[in-house]
Amino acid sequence: MNDILEHVIDGVSRLDELKLYGRVKAIQGMLIEIEGLGERLSVGERCHLEVRDKPAVACEIVGFRDNRALAMPFGPLEGVGLGCRALVGESQPVAYPDERWLGRVINAFGEPLDGGAPIVKGQAAYPLRASPPPAHQRQRVAGKIDLGVRAINTFITCCRGQRMGIFSGSGVGKSILMSMLSRYSTADVIVIGLIGERGREVKEFIEEDLGEEGLARSVLVVATSNESALMRRQAAYMTMAVAEYFRDQGRDVLCLMDSITRFAMAQREIGLSAGEPPASKGYTPTVFAEMPKLLERAGPGTGMGSITGLFTVLVEGDDHNEPISDAVRGIVDGHIVLDRAIAERNRYPAINILRSVSRTLPACNSEIENQIIDRARSLMAVYEDMAELIRLGAYRQGSDPAVDEAIRYYQGMEDFLQQGKLDQSFLEDGYRQLAEILEMSVQETPTEPEAPVGEEPTDAAMIIPGPDLTQATAQASPAEPPAPVAENDSVDVDEEITEPEEVPVVPADPEDQVTISSQPEAGASEEPAT
Repeated sequence: MNDILEHVIDGVSRLDELKLYGRVKAIQGMLIEIEGLGERLSVGERCHLEVRDKPAVACEIVGFRDNRALAMPFGPLEGVGLGCRALVGESQPVAYPDERWLGRVINAFGEPLDGGAPIVKGQAAYPLRASPPPAHQRQRVAGKIDLGVRAINTFITCCRGQRMGIFSGSGVGKSILMSMLSRYSTADVIVIGLIGERGREVKEFIEEDLGEEGLARSVLVVATSNESALMRRQAAYMTMAVAEYFRDQGRDVLCLMDSITRFAMAQREIGLSAGEPPASKGYTPTVFAEMPKLLERAGPGTGMGSITGLFTVLVEGDDHNEPISDAVRGIVDGHIVLDRAIAERNRYPAINILRSVSRTLPACNSEIENQIIDRARSLMAVYEDMAELIRLGAYRQGSDPAVDEAIRYYQGMEDFLQQGKLDQSFLEDGYRQLAEILEMSVQETPTEPEAPVGEEPTDAAMIIPGPDLTQATAQASPAEPPAPVAENDSVDVDEEITEPEEVPVVPADPEDQVTISSQPEAGASEEPAT
């Protein structure tokens, strides 16, 4: 009896693991219809298509139709045909980030792209499509972060945990600005997502822009433009999952994603293939549903760490009101606008200060710092309004003192905003340099600790925007105080009042004659007329 039981157990142990599978019944474009798994899978889960003499093709379920699962592949469909088996894979995809990921370049699956050792799996699983932290449990945005770019540090100040959009057309210097931010930022860890990037620019960005020092504290997630829509979208999710891991370790993370527009294009491609109706400019409803879910994952955490997110937006046709730009602008905490006209006159980074906004200002600055940038912005706005007349020579100097002042300081402010790719700027130097350009004298006083964003900051200096000529004139010729009048002094109304003596004065014009009547009080010393 025991021999029979052992034989049965041995036979059962040799059986293959139970696998659920369906069959491919239709293929249209990049959409695959799978029969037999309609009740076994849910949206977002994975399956694998068995292909003869080739590795299995990973797919993701994107919808259902007539009791069939609709799947899209992560890779090419070569070799996939009708009747191919579709095996059920993992449920919701997760990542296992680790400290040893720093300095590595990975793909959307967390696999190495740099030719190095295999990627080490961490202890904790992070869902690729995690929900943002609850709003009432998040910490507040507090404390400035030095991004190393003078124009941003001074005029569009960014705080730890803030989310900013970088809006730019093609060829306006977006990649150069990204390289400066990744190299000079004071964040503890930098997570960079290159979504739909050109293949030739990836290595160039790593070796020339980021450098060895920058790469040592960074994790790069790359999905080039030739990869499938699912890979491009998942690369964005992987970028946020890695950033969330380091945030939970108490680090201040800078998350750079280039670009959110290509993420939206990938989601549009997926949605249209699944049968969603196109809306504005062909973007499907899920595009505008997925963008807030992705962007809201950046920001302060529930503990000490934070994710400062900078997301580039590729503006189509330089139209800053196109659907993606308009949607992102309403989600993030500020926007940095790169202007083609500024780039054409070779001033980089081509940031349009007057069109850029940081929603943590003015709360994160002291009153003194706000005075400096307010005056600079006012002068820029005045010059911008009169720029055409000034260039044509139609403006006459002296016609408007405000315009004269703007012309005087314009070139100095342009030089301040220009910054070379290898020129690092520090947060504490920007306001001092700008005050010197505007000839605003600063008198230092003992500094106070930095106030949290949203509270009234303490002034650290007193700024005098130039000499006060009226006060100087008053001090040069002080007015004589009137003679005191005793309480017992009185005037007798019946006393005879003598008529004042008329003193003729000869004016400059001989045809006119002015007389000044004067009669000094009794007992008062006679003063010369002024």
